Amino acid sequence: MGKTSLFDNHNHSQFSFDGQKADLELSARRASELGLGGICFTDHCDLHVPLMKQKYEPKTDEEFEVEKQQSEIDRVKTVLLSEGSPLKIFKGVEIGVYRDVREKIGRYLEENTFDEVIASVHYLDDTDPYWGEYYQDKTFKEAYGGYLEALYTEMKWLGDRFDIMGHYDYITRYAPYPEASILYKDFPDLLDEILRFLAEEGKALEINTKTYRELKGRLPVLDPDILRRYIELGGEFVSLGSDSHKPDGVGFNFQDTAEYLVANGIRYGIHFENRNPVVTPLR
Repeated sequence: MGKTSLFDNHNHSQFSFDGQKADLELSARRASELGLGGICFTDHCDLHVPLMKQKYEPKTDEEFEVEKQQSEIDRVKTVLLSEGSPLKIFKGVEIGVYRDVREKIGRYLEENTFDEVIASVHYLDDTDPYWGEYYQDKTFKEAYGGYLEALYTEMKWLGDRFDIMGHYDYITRYAPYPEASILYKDFPDLLDEILRFLAEEGKALEINTKTYRELKGRLPVLDPDILRRYIELGGEFVSLGSDSHKPDGVGFNFQDTAEYLVANGIRYGIHFENRNPVVTPLR
């Protein structure tokens, strides 16, 4: 497996509200040490913070200072280039999509320039799944299905303003159910809509390797049936993202994940440069 063909497209730095353990330069250096082809810093921008989250945590600003983040990326690029590193470093954002703030999201994306835009759902039903209330009185199908529906609806609304669908299986991370994974057999119709949309619109399906860490005794898996159906519907490439919040998380399990993807018919990874797709082989 050629490491230099692998790009980590989902990383957080000290500019994210939850990036206290992150350091942009150290994360870039880690990517270089791993022999990755590139890294994109996609700091958080959630323009809606639910009241339920504020019940547990002080209200924090979940936007980041774009100019400061991008200036630091430029500085680190210069430093690593002077040291002979071939690593490419990109400027991105992980935009938290939420129906009630569509106008603000649209304006934010118009006013700022990025190499890459990830669209993710972090909050829904005016709560943060992390705290557990979202799952109350719901079966796993109702909870996971509601999340997938929200992600699909907001992606369709965003249209050409995003590049990558972020962690479609994020909702499983904090769930109380024994069903720890999003499986095709449980949501075939809804997943068909999502995968068909991505394939037809040239958007990338993110494989977020952070999801597949053991958490509280539960270990979600990447369902090969989802990958195969994606291919059947015309999908050709995926975006790898570690969702790192500290340097040692960069490139987490990329080699094994790339091998798994190739074994299940996905031959290409994708990253974005100035919003333009660049496809590279996973092997």
